[in-house]
Amino acid sequence: MLEGEVISSRQHVGLQKLSALSGRIRSSIGPFKSYKFIQDESSGDSVLVCSCFRIIENLEPTCTVGQLVYETIRAHHQRYRTGSGCLLFLAGAWSRAALDSLQRGISVKHIITAMSEGIDICLDVCKKFSVSFKDLTLMEKCTAAPGGIKKASANASKEMANFDDKCLSKNGQRKVKLSRHFCETKSEILSTVWHPNQPDMIVIAESLSHGCENAMKLAGEATQMLLKTNQKCISDPLFDISKVLTCLVSGIPEDCACVVEGCILLLSDEQAAVAHVVKQQPLKVALVTGDLSQTYRHLGFKSLPGEQCVREDLDLSALSKEDEWVAKVVKLLLNLEVKLILTAGLVSQKVIQHCCKHQILVVEKVKSSVLKTIGRSTGAIPVNYATQLTESCVGHGVNVEIWRDLSSYERKSSSAVNISTGRNSGLVTVVITSCVQGKLQSLEDQFWACAYRLHHALNDGALLPGAGGTEVFCVHQLQKQAEHNRVKDSKTGSAANPYRGLVLQLMADGLIDYISAVMVNTGRFSTAKARTTVCKQLMEFHRDEISTEKFMQLVSQSKREDAGFSAVKPDETPALNIYDNLSVKQEAWRKALDLVFLVLQTDAEIITGTGQKHEGNLMLL
Repeated sequence: MLEGEVISSRQHVGLQKLSALSGRIRSSIGPFKSYKFIQDESSGDSVLVCSCFRIIENLEPTCTVGQLVYETIRAHHQRYRTGSGCLLFLAGAWSRAALDSLQRGISVKHIITAMSEGIDICLDVCKKFSVSFKDLTLMEKCTAAPGGIKKASANASKEMANFDDKCLSKNGQRKVKLSRHFCETKSEILSTVWHPNQPDMIVIAESLSHGCENAMKLAGEATQMLLKTNQKCISDPLFDISKVLTCLVSGIPEDCACVVEGCILLLSDEQAAVAHVVKQQPLKVALVTGDLSQTYRHLGFKSLPGEQCVREDLDLSALSKEDEWVAKVVKLLLNLEVKLILTAGLVSQKVIQHCCKHQILVVEKVKSSVLKTIGRSTGAIPVNYATQLTESCVGHGVNVEIWRDLSSYERKSSSAVNISTGRNSGLVTVVITSCVQGKLQSLEDQFWACAYRLHHALNDGALLPGAGGTEVFCVHQLQKQAEHNRVKDSKTGSAANPYRGLVLQLMADGLIDYISAVMVNTGRFSTAKARTTVCKQLMEFHRDEISTEKFMQLVSQSKREDAGFSAVKPDETPALNIYDNLSVKQEAWRKALDLVFLVLQTDAEIITGTGQKHEGNLMLL
């Protein structure tokens, strides 16, 4: 149980714990995140974090719900690198909605049915109000022009009407499928093959920066560099995130961060000495996908813990198994004339020492995607174990250059080298710097969040209105459906699901809580003022049906009028519009509700059992 949280044993404990966990990341949603120190009471070590994923990762939740939350957040983070805060916050908000529903006597079956309809409504809003890149650049031009959008309303309206017709023709309800592994579902994307130009890329990147302008600038530069180096592949113009890697350098100011073509890697003093010997020479390269050590076994061949080998005749004069293995590997490398080894895993110290004696450069912890890219451009075939290397596995034509000498910064790694191939591998390295060692991970997370937003945007071919705009319209639609359900019930006197309207309203309240929390995190709103502002905007929505064009004006206006997302005054030219990723937001909402359903039903099974008389209230997983 989390400290400071009161868990009632009379209610659904799992939902309460889910709500409690989500409260821990309230200050980490939206573009303005607060840094936190998390300290290990047993060791005294501490870590500086600011993202939802890093908070949950370092809290190390031990309860069942905590483990489920961690696995869900980790799976989402590994694929999207952004949106984890939204996922966990809404999981907490909707778990409170489910708890409230249970306290009102609503059955689990009715809660799941109504909430499933609610998420369908929200996903339909996403499809309806997605903004294609063509419409995005059009709106930005209209916004930048004198008089703003109003002056060009005739041409904005026509494009939007066509876009609405296209989106509204794509109907389809979401089928509720639960999985304990939260398998990814393929989103309905509005994309077509799109060839970006530099002005379009700048507009898209800036609109997705979400307060991380420096990180997005690096991501934009990396994208442009990749598009430039891979311009021959016109059929595949998208941002290939697998060809981007990061290099963290401490002791250097943050404004020294840069983007470099090639693969930048840090070396120790011993490795740097070898690099100076082999630099600017065409080298043979070997690629190893695992650890370079005698004890390493890839998945499926791990030995049992505590397993020991016993020999009756122990020869103390003989070489150890490790020494024999190292000698065998070094001899093999010398016979193959390999001068560079790149491994995805770790390298034992003995291997490094012996290789350095023979002027063989060994570099560990290289991204698997980088190994594959270098393999394709050099002809090298990655192997699991160094002993599997043959002449056909060795690549040719790799160059090592000394990129920077870092010895003056008193670093453990004294040099940075650039590993490149003569065949244009297309690799790009983003060098992230900071004088504060503990801040490097957060800066790296910010960069990857921006890079993946750009990557997903280019894959989706469309964006969603940001700054809470999409959520506000979802609230409007949920409340509209809830009111329609209430009026219909009062006229007919009966309903198939009499609780549908109430549950939809509770889901809407969760979204309002999310929007308000983001506004509070800007530092310009109190909780009460944030909710008042949201309610005021909802009143404007309820007065009449909002067209796509008017909706976009309203979002833009809300940012100019003390909405906390922009410092631009109402009488000035409006700031660049803020957008969110279509696929990321849809998947975060789906996972949030699936997490609530799984915990809700697990609680119900524990409380009521799974006998036949209770099966009517449960949905099979």
